[in-house]
Amino acid sequence: MQATKWDQDANQITVELAPNQFAVVKYQKDGDVLHITSTRIPDELQGKGFGKVMMESVLTEIEQAGFKIVPICSYVIHYMNRQPQWAHLLSDKA
Repeated sequence: MQATKWDQDANQITVELAPNQFAVVKYQKDGDVLHITSTRIPDELQGKGFGKVMMESVLTEIEQAGFKIVPICSYVIHYMNRQPQWAHLLSDKA
């Protein structure tokens, strides 16, 4: 698994995809629900499957921490629509 770091003060999760190459997932917290507002992967890693790596790492962390999610970011919406194994993390709070 990739190195994942929560920064609750900044409302973001970072995932080290390669040495010194980090993805950033930003969210707004509402109780036990994270509204995922944006994702960012370094330009040089885009289109190489790192979006999936990022999402798998982040969703595993979110699941282990006991949160649900509301995807707002278009990439997260797209990913969740194609990955039904993570549907249990979707919150009904929109």
